[in-house]
Amino acid sequence: MPKRSPSTGSGPRTTRSVPARQSRRNGIALMGDAGQPLYKEVKLALTRILSSGEIQAGDAIPTEKQLCEMFGTSIGTVRRAIDELVAEHVLVRQQGRGTYLIPYSPERMLNFFFHIVRRDGHREIPIVQTLTFQTGTADSETAADLAIRPDDPIYRVFNVMLMAGEPAVLDEIRISEAMFPGLTEAEFVSRNTTIYDLYQSRFGINVIRTLDRLRAVSADAKTAKRLNVALGTPLLEIIRVAVTFDERPVEWRRTLLNTETYEYRNLLKSELP
Repeated sequence: MPKRSPSTGSGPRTTRSVPARQSRRNGIALMGDAGQPLYKEVKLALTRILSSGEIQAGDAIPTEKQLCEMFGTSIGTVRRAIDELVAEHVLVRQQGRGTYLIPYSPERMLNFFFHIVRRDGHREIPIVQTLTFQTGTADSETAADLAIRPDDPIYRVFNVMLMAGEPAVLDEIRISEAMFPGLTEAEFVSRNTTIYDLYQSRFGINVIRTLDRLRAVSADAKTAKRLNVALGTPLLEIIRVAVTFDERPVEWRRTLLNTETYEYRNLLKSELP
């Protein structure tokens, strides 16, 4: 989340697109399970293009005609693959302009990845303050969730989120140093954007979905002090693993929420048929 309430981004920009030079043989042969529907194979091939760094946030993807030529498929097959990526908020269609890789913005973060709302349903962008930024090594649980080895170097970041001027959320974030080489505390703390936008703009890593696990816990002494609540206050714990393309883990996050005023609310949508 942003460190302060930023202004709305300028939206997708018209830029280069990937040259349509792959044939069906070269494209579909790289897609894996030939037993799945063809549009799923095209979707997988397209996500691999997106994850390769050839297309940056805000860039246009190849046209539907170019994609048909790349994969040797019908426009209906290509369109269905794109439909799923649009529904998953990876791509966005701009009427009369084309289809773009969505850049992160506070609004996108708020709508699709931040599920904490006031109990009356009101959404607000929290103000984030970084408490500590540390280096360390992965324990076995973190290593398993991030698909790295135990004792691999990681960054550990502790944030507090202020909502309506009061501390409401504590976050601990763990990310692999190998995935975010050269990240510094100064760079992380001074960002004027969301954390996921920093991942995207600085390292070319796009978070496309998350897995959240929830349970009730009690506030220990340090947490109680940071959230300004009584020792033992019931809190909601959210363990999140964020992933990029090909289900590659990007981030482990532990969130502690004071539910006196706020709650976790996530609208689940079924996949397209």
